[in-house]
Amino acid sequence: MQTKKHKVLVANRGEIAIRIVQACIKLGLDFVCVHTAEDAASGHVRIAREKGGEKSLYRIASYQDANELLAVADDSGATAIHPGYGFFAEDYRFARRVAQRENKLIFIGPSWRVIRELGDKINTKRLARSLGVPTVPGSDKPIYDEMEAEKVARQLFEFQEEQGIERPLVLVKASAGGGGMGIEEVHDIDLFKSVYRRIRNYALRQFKDDGVLIEQRVLDFNHLEVQVVSDRTGKNPVHFGTRNCSIQSTGLQKRLEIAPGFDPSALNYSFDAQKVLDDITEHSLAMARKVGYDNVGTWEWIVTRDGRPFLMEVNTRIQVENGVSAMISRIRGEKGVDLIKEQIRIGLGEPLGYTQKDITFEGVGIEYRLIAEDPDNKFTPWVGRIEQFGWTQEDWFSMHTHVPTDTPYDIPTEFDPNLALAIIWGKDLAHVKERGLEFLDKLKLEGANKAGEALKSNVNFLRVKTPIILKF
Repeated sequence: MQTKKHKVLVANRGEIAIRIVQACIKLGLDFVCVHTAEDAASGHVRIAREKGGEKSLYRIASYQDANELLAVADDSGATAIHPGYGFFAEDYRFARRVAQRENKLIFIGPSWRVIRELGDKINTKRLARSLGVPTVPGSDKPIYDEMEAEKVARQLFEFQEEQGIERPLVLVKASAGGGGMGIEEVHDIDLFKSVYRRIRNYALRQFKDDGVLIEQRVLDFNHLEVQVVSDRTGKNPVHFGTRNCSIQSTGLQKRLEIAPGFDPSALNYSFDAQKVLDDITEHSLAMARKVGYDNVGTWEWIVTRDGRPFLMEVNTRIQVENGVSAMISRIRGEKGVDLIKEQIRIGLGEPLGYTQKDITFEGVGIEYRLIAEDPDNKFTPWVGRIEQFGWTQEDWFSMHTHVPTDTPYDIPTEFDPNLALAIIWGKDLAHVKERGLEFLDKLKLEGANKAGEALKSNVNFLRVKTPIILKF
């Protein structure tokens, strides 16, 4: 098999690094892992030693030092690099460097040109609109003229009033910004000019670009995703269904994901939920075909309470929640779909080997993100030692964790306190909720910090939210 000659550098940590190693083993590939001093006790270090020996493990100073990662690649003889998620996963400059350096590596992800094209939110919106894909109403290019900006804002206020929205809101955003920087809401058109000027000046200072985007602020919505997979030809993308990621922390970080995105067989919606799922899936595939998408990616959508979908963005990487889509997917009727394995296989140049007709779906899946945090205090991260972590294994769920279950584990303060992903399967919505609660009730998770205070986690938050999943 073509892929057997490759060695994959796993340029990440924790749970995703373990799953990449496991996928490499399934494919018969060699691998090499990296870790920082703070991560010496992580499960990905253990599996690298156990399955590959010391030659498969390198200590580095930072997961975000490209030079150090590429030095490891050269020293270990790696031929490909998997960025996981976060870090360099959506950095087109890193992907381009990997592909164009003297000792070329295969970047396990979309080609750098695709990452660049879809990583630009303005360009993504233009592409979507050219294909008739609905996007959040507003400008599709940076606005530098105050009169033009005010005109767009007035149109958005009028549009929302026509939709019966009692308190219209407009977002004023620095077009070159990111991570929530340079964004303000405007609820009164008379205040627009002052906000526009403030954001424009901020953008010029921070980003050296005073371009501003004007968009409608959508408040009451569900957050849905479409999982897309395509091989290096970029010609025949397929989808592995939809997900609902609406249950989030106060900081809008996902905490619980469900596949599929809606369940009209079990719940009543005020709109045609199946049509919405079909529409966002086809829109996502149309965009993937247009850009020649050539790996794994996720199209992120918001759906309003009256059933109107709007494309938010495209994530050009594997996502944390890939496993819940895999859990309900079947390829030619077979269980055990592994989207990370598929990502590596096609990333190394193998043809997809199946069509959309070969992919079917069975049941409902829930993914719980188990995190050491205090939901009652704005989801503040908890720091301390995990003293007991265990569960009773059943064939209807899978656990992915870098936290050891046979020895205490000190949570590194350098990273988010994510502990594990639990992915539950049920034959229908009621069944998966029942099993999800059973899993949470039986889970053993105990610890203490240096002051002797008991571990805080989001387990009860997940327990409270489980009964209401997929309800709008």
